[in-house]
Amino acid sequence: MIPLDPLPLPIDHLPRRGTATDIAVLDKAGSLDFAALEALVGRTAAWLAGLGLPPGARIASWLPKTRIACVLPMAVPRAGLIHVPINPMLKRTQVAHILADSGASILVSQAGRATTLETGDVPAGCQVMLEEHIVSDDMLPPSSSDPAALAAILYTSGSTGRPKGVMLSHANLWLGAISVAHYLKLTPMDRVLGVLPLSFDYGQNQLFSTWAAGACYAPLDYLTARDVVKAVERVEATTLAGVPPLWLQLLETDWPAQTAARLRRLTNSGGALTPRLIGRMRERFPVADLYPMYGLTEAFRSTYLAPHLVAAHPDAMGQAIPFADVMVARADGSRASPGEAGELVHAGPLVAQGYWRDAERTAARFRDAPVWATMGGKAVWSGDTVIEGTDGLFRFVGRDDEMIKSAGNRISPTEIEEAVLAGGEVAEAVALGVPDPRLGQAIVVVARGDGTAEDALRARLRRELPSFMQPGRYVWRAELPRNANGKLDRAVLKGEV
Repeated sequence: MIPLDPLPLPIDHLPRRGTATDIAVLDKAGSLDFAALEALVGRTAAWLAGLGLPPGARIASWLPKTRIACVLPMAVPRAGLIHVPINPMLKRTQVAHILADSGASILVSQAGRATTLETGDVPAGCQVMLEEHIVSDDMLPPSSSDPAALAAILYTSGSTGRPKGVMLSHANLWLGAISVAHYLKLTPMDRVLGVLPLSFDYGQNQLFSTWAAGACYAPLDYLTARDVVKAVERVEATTLAGVPPLWLQLLETDWPAQTAARLRRLTNSGGALTPRLIGRMRERFPVADLYPMYGLTEAFRSTYLAPHLVAAHPDAMGQAIPFADVMVARADGSRASPGEAGELVHAGPLVAQGYWRDAERTAARFRDAPVWATMGGKAVWSGDTVIEGTDGLFRFVGRDDEMIKSAGNRISPTEIEEAVLAGGEVAEAVALGVPDPRLGQAIVVVARGDGTAEDALRARLRRELPSFMQPGRYVWRAELPRNANGKLDRAVLKGEV
């Protein structure tokens, strides 16, 4: 298991544990060992440095998972610049906002994508360059950057308004890589199939944690769940990360038993796994360790549930990851008692530097850690309501801005969704609170299906939920909307309902 390294280095010092003969990247073009990967990072950084931009200039990238896309997160900071990855699923209007908001000097993309941009989408002073133009005979060695210096700006998915940029330092990225590689017990023998966007902190960390452990990263842009199954077999993947909607798609796909048995490690974030979904995953992937995780872009990741605890505590978020000080605070800032609901607060060196050029929102979310915290400094006050049990495990209750207030009761949408999904009548569901003159808010469930199971679902929930938690209305959809990171888009559903 990779040792915990308490002294962060500049993020471009990764990869650091592989040997010249170990495969670092396995993609359509073949493979790169760690020496070749380091050379590609160095040449890409030299090309960027040759542009003559001032230190701290922003370099945006709008690419699928090409080799250049995989090395830019290290090459850009090595050149003394700041990387702004843009999700390849985003469209021109969202791309234009990120370019303008970040003040990007360069957008690295591909011809097909660049031609979708219209006049005015690319701000004055920003130049579009194609990835194939990144060619240099020179090489920059690893940098001596201050670990506290800004290395990347990651934009949130923007499901609740315009995307905002989260500022991440070299230390944030480095310590996140070491932390995850440690608790996932990654080794040089592992092959990690990368299906998540590299603009997503969860997806980008897969690069860093994989290479920190000397393991192999296999990028994949997929169209269907079947593509993922084929890739697991093709690259002999041992590790797969996903979000709940992806797991549902994968479980609805046929898996050869020998292919499913290749996977030794499954990780989940971006939404809670229901006990029923956990059971199905354990059945389909019997030899894989399952790691449910909770995180927020402002602090990368807060908790994980160790595999040996999943069966007995499927409702738990787990415990703090290495380098994270996670706690539960009351509304007055005092420490909540075990079993008492409060706001999750995350302190420590994984906490981001705030929101790019947004002092007001930074001040609201990034505040001083409680005086009783183990780690001081700035903390992220998440807005998520959680409980820390007497067993030391955290459990999610809901987001303050998503809690349903009905007939004087505060109701967790997560609890309703878990109840709806528990019987197997539907595969996906989102619980929402909508204005109601009598109740304040009425409970509406939007579910994937044709509605034929509604009577059976209602009958079961009448037996399992109290009256004040009964959904008043069901809305049936053939598909549920997802944001660019593959999560169910609650904001879109709420606006439609």
